[in-house]
Amino acid sequence: MIITRSPLRVTLGGGGTDLPSYYEKFEGFLVAATIDKYVYITLHETFVDRLIIKYSKMEEVKKICNIQHPIIRESLAALDIKCSHLEICSMADIPAGTGLGSSGSFTTALLKALHAYKRNLVHPNELAEQACDIELNKLKEPIGKQDQYISAYGGITCFEFKKNGQVLASPAKISKEILYDLEDNLLLFFTGYSRSASTILKEQDDKSKESSKIMLDNLHFVKDLGLRSKKALETGDLEGFGKLMNVHWQHKKKRSKAMSNPKIDEWYELAMKSGALGGKLIGAGGGGFLMFYTFDPARLRHNMLAAGLEEVRFRFDYEGSKVVTVS
Repeated sequence: MIITRSPLRVTLGGGGTDLPSYYEKFEGFLVAATIDKYVYITLHETFVDRLIIKYSKMEEVKKICNIQHPIIRESLAALDIKCSHLEICSMADIPAGTGLGSSGSFTTALLKALHAYKRNLVHPNELAEQACDIELNKLKEPIGKQDQYISAYGGITCFEFKKNGQVLASPAKISKEILYDLEDNLLLFFTGYSRSASTILKEQDDKSKESSKIMLDNLHFVKDLGLRSKKALETGDLEGFGKLMNVHWQHKKKRSKAMSNPKIDEWYELAMKSGALGGKLIGAGGGGFLMFYTFDPARLRHNMLAAGLEEVRFRFDYEGSKVVTVS
């Protein structure tokens, strides 16, 4: 029995500049953090000559090529897994479609389990690149590289996306005191809306490929916000960081009409009146989780809960994708 896990993530600045349609022309930058909510994969050999796959559905097939789940099928093929009597199960602390990078976490956790099965040691960079190859190249998903990289590395990490596809990762240099303040004052609320990121990201991707001036100017500005957010975090300017989140959200909404809706705007306005310095929807937009920074978490928490939003409390994860157990 092999059990692996990969953390989910929140983006702290620069999100959206990790799509190839942008960084291959202009280079991208963002800061992301993993949280103590995970996608888990269990893998073990069975005594029956079939592959048993359990996720939101259950599959039993004889051949890898017959697996319907595209990421599982491509991951098994990529690692040249020949065994036909495996059972693979996935579980998650938070469901997919909520903006926390669950697809990238799922892929890295699965690949980590398959590498453990083959007794391979794999560096986080290699793990992330394999996950990106599967999702972006083989499955042609219109997504970026952020989720795969941050789930593989963990921590609060800065990523530079180079024109040639290379990704440079470096830990944000944040003091322990500031990290504690971030954990205490960043609040995460579930909107109740789940959605697929692909539709919104495809719109951004298409406009970037078409060299839409409005989209590219937006992403240039957001990349600069990412660099400014990194500086604010590393210098301990958390008030400035919180206000940058608000600026980021106002620009992010301009990328797509599907980014927000009247209810989300209403909740956001309530949060700002309840002491939030800034906030945004985590992920591509359209639903999922609202995250806010505040110096008065008790007041914000009370008012958002009264409005019907459920809070998910979290701490940062510093381990990234890992093997939990092998037996």
